[in-house]
Amino acid sequence: MSLDKKTVARIAHLARIKVPEEDLEPLAGELNNILGFIEQLNEVDTDGVDPLASVVEMNMRQREDAVTDGGYPDRVLANGPETAMGFYTVPKVVE
Repeated sequence: MSLDKKTVARIAHLARIKVPEEDLEPLAGELNNILGFIEQLNEVDTDGVDPLASVVEMNMRQREDAVTDGGYPDRVLANGPETAMGFYTVPKVVE
């Protein structure tokens, strides 16, 4: 795939990026180089390769899922300007 000046100008417009006319040609060349590299990556055979988050195998540390504080609804609700029946009350925004 090859990008020309017109296509680069359209991409810049869609991205809301102001690109001067004299910079369109060099930018087209850079984008073509990037697309060429992506095409090379698409040719790599990745069958049988598991997706990785890291190249180093790691075990995530896990903690016990326990409530360490809480059970104070009255203290929490005291932070709001108005409450009713254990909930914050807010102004209606949808008619």
